[in-house]
Amino acid sequence: MKITTAAEMREIDRVTTENFGVPSLTLMENAGTAVVRFVLQKFPRLRRVTIVCGKGNNGGDGFVAARKFGDEGRRTTVILLCDPSELKGDAAEMFQRMREVPLLVKAPEDLKSAQVAEAWKADVIVDAILGTGFKPPVSGLYAAAIAAINAGRKPVVAVDIPSGAYADAPAPLPKDGPIHCRADHVVTFTAPRLAHVFGGVTKGDTMVAPIGSPEEAIQSQLGLKVITPRDFVQLLADRDPEGHKGTYGHVLVVGGSFGKAGAAAMAGLSVLRSGAGLATIATAKSVLPMVGAFAPEIMTDALAETEQGSISRVAELAEVLLGKDVVAIGPGIGRNEETREFVRSFVADRKVPLVIDADGLNAFDGHIELLSGAKRTLVLTPHPGEMSRLVGIKTAEIQKDRIEVARKFAGEHGCILVLKGHRTLVALADGTVWVNVTGNAGMATGGSGDVLTGMIAGLMAQTDDHAMAVIAAVYLHGLAGDVAREKMGEASMIAGDIIASLPEAFKKAKQALAMKGFVFHA
Repeated sequence: MKITTAAEMREIDRVTTENFGVPSLTLMENAGTAVVRFVLQKFPRLRRVTIVCGKGNNGGDGFVAARKFGDEGRRTTVILLCDPSELKGDAAEMFQRMREVPLLVKAPEDLKSAQVAEAWKADVIVDAILGTGFKPPVSGLYAAAIAAINAGRKPVVAVDIPSGAYADAPAPLPKDGPIHCRADHVVTFTAPRLAHVFGGVTKGDTMVAPIGSPEEAIQSQLGLKVITPRDFVQLLADRDPEGHKGTYGHVLVVGGSFGKAGAAAMAGLSVLRSGAGLATIATAKSVLPMVGAFAPEIMTDALAETEQGSISRVAELAEVLLGKDVVAIGPGIGRNEETREFVRSFVADRKVPLVIDADGLNAFDGHIELLSGAKRTLVLTPHPGEMSRLVGIKTAEIQKDRIEVARKFAGEHGCILVLKGHRTLVALADGTVWVNVTGNAGMATGGSGDVLTGMIAGLMAQTDDHAMAVIAAVYLHGLAGDVAREKMGEASMIAGDIIASLPEAFKKAKQALAMKGFVFHA
């Protein structure tokens, strides 16, 4: 799902009407209907709703919503922040179709009337004052109305974007910035803007609702996309009844060392939980019994080791690699210099699809030129600290410009770069950056990255479309974390809970395919 700017969204609406023949009134009707559908799903016991409308098209969406709430038997109050004579175009038309008699508020002092005070007692407040076309700051009557909404304690659902927020904001809004409406949830249309994804405009859900624009009309120059289950629908399809374990790929995980056997084991188990047919872990000889004890379904191979219990530079993988479709290297492999030499030599010589994580990445500190996806699919999965060591930039600087750092690295190295963190990014060599909106802070726990590495490799083994496999793994990894949070809470979550939640995550992703629109959490 493309991310757009506010200007691009205006163009999408124009093209939808002028080139594809969808009347603008139809778009507005569908938008207002989507708001009502979302609110009633979120608040099924809703009895009273108050909709605060501005004079633009955002207010027009609110007028449609008022009519639709009335159709559903809900007591509806409309607060109109202008004289009706100021309404133009589609908003004026939808105002005429509305049956409710609005409360007219023409000055800030009107907000103190008894009627308005009663309106704030509704079960839900709908903010339909300003849309994504507005550029802050907001002032005058609109600012006063926003302040009044913010002073209340009722749930607020914003139409398109919280009024006063800057739609093109690529980072969270400052607390001391221009006033904007607090929103518990947001319903936007067609495609998200930057602020929906990165701006922290709500602490709740954001619904992206389709309202009639065909896919051909949705164009953007940002090169940014939000990952949704529809983007990897092939990996969610029912399996062939005649399929067998060889049908779904064989992954080799190279990793583990004394004291870090669990990292390799969790990666191997995640390979299988992601649907791959077979998983083998190649690890230091003395570590093999510990790795093998984690799960009987995982096969193992012993490699030459150092005195410290990590893989030696002389370890030989030629026979082990036979029949393997994807290799994941790094989980728990350690930082012994011999092992680092082994990792660099192995990666430089192989044409098999590779996923490199953790200390596998740290082995390339000062040797970044060896990381090339020119002759094979190469997937790198650094967290910001590992990315800092790779490119020689302070972590804080990476965090300030995550998108462009990831995009540049992926393009220069011809690889797929997964830059982990809140809103994990998947940057492709062609410049496209996918943004993940699943996951939560409870996943900041040891082993979570090893689970992701195994999932990436496991899904890559099942398809030739490796980019699709990577975005699927990132999305499902976060979704499994969200499932685990529901059961365990954030503080108590461990990496094993993420693995255990993968079956439910796959189920939820398949169910999402039947939904109209896409919902993601802050």
